[in-house]
Amino acid sequence: MKDSQTGKDSLWQRLWSPSARWSVGALLAAGIVIGVVGWMGFDSALTWTNTEQFCLSCHEMRDNVYQEYRGTIHDINRTGVRAVCADCHVPKPLIAKLVRKVKAAKEVWGKATGSVDTREKFENERIRLALNEWKRMKESDSRECRSCHVFDAFDLARQQKRAQVKHTEAETSGETCIDCHKGIAHRLPAGAYEAEAEFNKKWAQSHKR
Repeated sequence: MKDSQTGKDSLWQRLWSPSARWSVGALLAAGIVIGVVGWMGFDSALTWTNTEQFCLSCHEMRDNVYQEYRGTIHDINRTGVRAVCADCHVPKPLIAKLVRKVKAAKEVWGKATGSVDTREKFENERIRLALNEWKRMKESDSRECRSCHVFDAFDLARQQKRAQVKHTEAETSGETCIDCHKGIAHRLPAGAYEAEAEFNKKWAQSHKR
């Protein structure tokens, strides 16, 4: 037992003793280089998982919601500015992005277990998935929408009359984008209106002051 403890003490001393071969400056520089290279690799991998190509590598996405997205205003428009999957479904701030990626592990599990690997299975789960996304966007004040759409930048005079009224009301009442724009890029699931009413009721009850 004593020999084991002595061995641990010796290892600990070797780890923290100055190197006979390398200077402290060299070790520090090597650590910085390794850290920078590691971070660049991590950032590149994170960026790759945000690409449309990565999202469509799962047929569940490619054959379902992506087909509905095609041809919408977020896909094709007069300015040629496209919003791909990650623009709407992945936060831009680093910490929020990492949290979202960790939560997305559940989606990987769904892929691995085949819980939505057919159209029928996907449709059966669709209202639950939609509710999860509505809740996420509501809680973040439609953060991803606001990466592109900012109330202060709206030129209301160039909007349709109904949009002018609704956007003005939303800004003054504290409503958020997802309150009115559910289904803007994907078809609303069966039972969406009933589910939305129940969702709004529960949200109002849980946020009463």
